[in-house]
Amino acid sequence: MKLRFRQVHLDFHTSEKIDGIGADFDKKQFQEALKKGHVDSITLFSKCHHGWAYHPSEANEMHPHLEFDLLKAQIEAAHEIGVKTPVYLSAGLDEKMARRHPEWLIRNRDESTTWAKSFEEPGYHKFCMASPYLEYLTKQIEEVCRDYDADGIFLDIAGVQPCFCQNCIAEREALGLDPYDDEAVMKHAEQVYARYAKAAREAVDKYKPGLPLFHNGGHIRQGRRDLAHYNTHLELESLPTGGWGYDHFPFSARYCQGLGMEYLGMTGKFHSSWGEFGGFKHPNALRFEVSLAAANGAKCSIGDQLHPRGKMDMTTYELIGQAYSELEEKEPWLYNVESAADVAVISPEAYTGAMSTGQTTQVGASGSGVSRMMLEGKYLFDVVDFESDLEKYKVVVLPDIIRINKNLEEKLRDFCKNGGKILASGKSGLREDSDVFCLDIGAEWESENPYRPDYFRPTEHIEGMGDTGYIMYGHGQKIRLCGTELGRREDPYFNRTREHFCSHKHSPDSGVYGGPGMTEGPDGIYIAWDIFADYAESGCIADKQIVIYAIDRLLADRKTLATDLPAQGITTLMKQGDRYICHMLYASPVKRGNGVEVIEDIMPVYDTKLSLKLDKEVGRVYLAPQMDEVPFNIKNGRIEIEIKKIDCHQMVVFE
Repeated sequence: MKLRFRQVHLDFHTSEKIDGIGADFDKKQFQEALKKGHVDSITLFSKCHHGWAYHPSEANEMHPHLEFDLLKAQIEAAHEIGVKTPVYLSAGLDEKMARRHPEWLIRNRDESTTWAKSFEEPGYHKFCMASPYLEYLTKQIEEVCRDYDADGIFLDIAGVQPCFCQNCIAEREALGLDPYDDEAVMKHAEQVYARYAKAAREAVDKYKPGLPLFHNGGHIRQGRRDLAHYNTHLELESLPTGGWGYDHFPFSARYCQGLGMEYLGMTGKFHSSWGEFGGFKHPNALRFEVSLAAANGAKCSIGDQLHPRGKMDMTTYELIGQAYSELEEKEPWLYNVESAADVAVISPEAYTGAMSTGQTTQVGASGSGVSRMMLEGKYLFDVVDFESDLEKYKVVVLPDIIRINKNLEEKLRDFCKNGGKILASGKSGLREDSDVFCLDIGAEWESENPYRPDYFRPTEHIEGMGDTGYIMYGHGQKIRLCGTELGRREDPYFNRTREHFCSHKHSPDSGVYGGPGMTEGPDGIYIAWDIFADYAESGCIADKQIVIYAIDRLLADRKTLATDLPAQGITTLMKQGDRYICHMLYASPVKRGNGVEVIEDIMPVYDTKLSLKLDKEVGRVYLAPQMDEVPFNIKNGRIEIEIKKIDCHQMVVFE
């Protein structure tokens, strides 16, 4: 299966209180919009969150104010111009049936419903797949696959979710499980989801064996490959202005690209998020988000919402077309790529086993912090789980919370024996069953550090830092030195309490030695604070300077890529056959309104230096898609070039 690069996800959640549904649909206007948007695939609606079908249906009910087969008309119009048409069904939400069968809804422990807590507030109510609703849904899936020329099935609002409805209570009791025990509830929730996914696949295969199928829960859970492989491909929903933020996609994409599955990045044309009518991003925001997907080996999908009368908004497709016309030119350099990376970041989410119970949109603090540092430091990195092969990497980062079981310890020991290095922070690197570091990173654990905040003073020269105590807001560990000390901890005079406080925020550095703060041993470097979570929460520049120093020390002369692109710039390196493609992006989100991150102005970056150390000889360097040749020098085994101008996104091809 090959996903199309330039997709639109066309929402159509339409109340029965609105009439004239689809009355303004016009085949030529629909096609003109897709052409203007340079769209090559559009996800169309069979069933919306309100529960209505947009076609004649025996398994469901057609919207009461729709008078023709809108789905069929849209599919035929799209196929006529070579545009693919996956079909959407709301799996978890169906407000029509929620009011008819409230006993089929997911219930919280207190009997309230989700998403809306009751029927007093406006909004949808989520269904439990352990109820008769599952059979109702699978018949709708079968009908679409039997009657329509769908190019895929997209099932929305699907995930592992605990439920206390009476169907689930009865099932758990029949299985001999305590129906109110948290562990038993989650075990059962996993079983219910697996049963739903199997039933959905069988419903599709009954009429369209092998048809692409995706279950959307708002986030691809890291460390849960079993859940990922219920899908034929992945669609990484990540609307920066819609609650996901600009941290979510880069970190999630670096994980998805290692799963061996095709995937696409899904953003939106909206100023805010789904369900917004009349809201538009600045064209530069979409240009950047589409380019970011391409730079991470992803296809792209842009969310839109169709007006109830069925007429496509041409302003929207002019906006989308500005991004997709650029992407179309770049496609020859985007097919069949794999990432080239020096650093593997063990996913904190994969370690904690964080359970997705609905539309999860956030990356945890440690994940967000390590992602920002890797991006801002211009490191080539992948996000990995405990099943990933570490052999291709030079450094493995264990951010803050990754305690080590026997299997991972064996894998890390082999990695270090073969020349790899470890960077660990916080409680990472400690064994799961004891407070002992499993590798020689220059430290022995003593206790939790009683002071917060405290101070870090470099004992080695760190770029940008002087001989002073730098505030460390993150939670720390007291350690004993058994290697090389790269930085020391210094205690404050006291923690801030009612009786002991100084100035506005915290006590100053007392200068008293509190033990080592950063150590090095044969296997790598240890930093004695939750430095990645701290960076996500405080943005303290010293945190980043410490980590960059540590990774550069561990990589030494093995670092593949170096550049002077500014901090907000992003670099990736993708391998395509026998050539490498370096993606360089630059945009700077700013916060508007109540903390919404917005991209408006993109300032070109000029005269950017780039240096690569590759495993193959290079005979030609050029810019894509412009095809402009780039002069290069080879110095100490590194290819050195200068890029005259980067306007949002520039690909540099090394052949």
